[in-house]
Amino acid sequence: MDGRQSHQPTASDREWCHSAVQDVSRTFALTIDALEEPMATRICVGYLLCRVADTVEDATSIPPAEQAALLETYDAVLDPESATTAADFQRDVDEHVPDDPDADWRVVAEATRVLAAFETLDEDAREAIRPTVREMTTGMASFVERYADAGGLRIQSPAELEEYCWYVAGTVGELVTELLARDATPDAADAMRENARSFALLLQLVNVAKDVRPDYEEENNVYLPQSWLDEHDLDPDEVADPENASRVASVVERVTDRARGYVDGAQRWLEVMPTSQGNTFAAWAVPFLLAVGTMRELGDRPADVVREGDVKVDREEVHAVLALFADDFDRSTIGAVRERIASGRLG
Repeated sequence: MDGRQSHQPTASDREWCHSAVQDVSRTFALTIDALEEPMATRICVGYLLCRVADTVEDATSIPPAEQAALLETYDAVLDPESATTAADFQRDVDEHVPDDPDADWRVVAEATRVLAAFETLDEDAREAIRPTVREMTTGMASFVERYADAGGLRIQSPAELEEYCWYVAGTVGELVTELLARDATPDAADAMRENARSFALLLQLVNVAKDVRPDYEEENNVYLPQSWLDEHDLDPDEVADPENASRVASVVERVTDRARGYVDGAQRWLEVMPTSQGNTFAAWAVPFLLAVGTMRELGDRPADVVREGDVKVDREEVHAVLALFADDFDRSTIGAVRERIASGRLG
């Protein structure tokens, strides 16, 4: 155990993490539920470590300079060469935890437990997880500092959008890849590393496209590139106004098209991924297929991103996708299933 930890790690810390992730993200919880041990706990803990940083970065109630300082402290906790402790971060962040915290903030309020659970993982898992969480954290800090005067993120270009997506999702794809690559053949490991970015950016760009309104209203962040908004005479502060739905829809379509460019690489990542150490094909194929379905919905009704504030596949289709993996699934058919979903609802 790392002597800098202020909380003695116990099995209950792992159990707490598995319970917490169900409230934090039902979508990601589906992935973890589809995994077996030890991968389920590795991914669960790694995800919550990332979620702590993401919650701090999204907090509109924290001044940007303090956000960046908190993220830098969190990064230092994860640095084996640093004397900064989990208690140091917890002390600094506790004053920002709301009186009635939501699921995300409950995880931040228990960051020492998440960090303690991390210390219970085997050394190989810690070495795979640590650098990616640190890259995410420092990348988020750089964006907070970059837009400190704007009061929220205001992405300027498609290239900057993908840079941001890399920090918040690409690093997670890299984390998963490094946990799995050790059990893959050399060729498969190379293919996973080559396509991990595609898998992660596909999922994150779909999130950017569908969450325009809540991103602005809840976090004061606008990820739609300013250069594309300019082409439709849109100010970032106008993206959540239903009167602008048709113009915002044009930009949403461009983000969705950008996501489509990563589908082939994401599928290749899935096709070569080993199922070992408790990993399962279903855990990652389900979010891939749901992203494909969401892109179809975004293509059919992009303006609903603003008008309705939400675009997603319906429950019936989610259940149909999950049912595909109730029995053994032939991964060689993933391309055909993807095409069925892209062209029409499954089930």
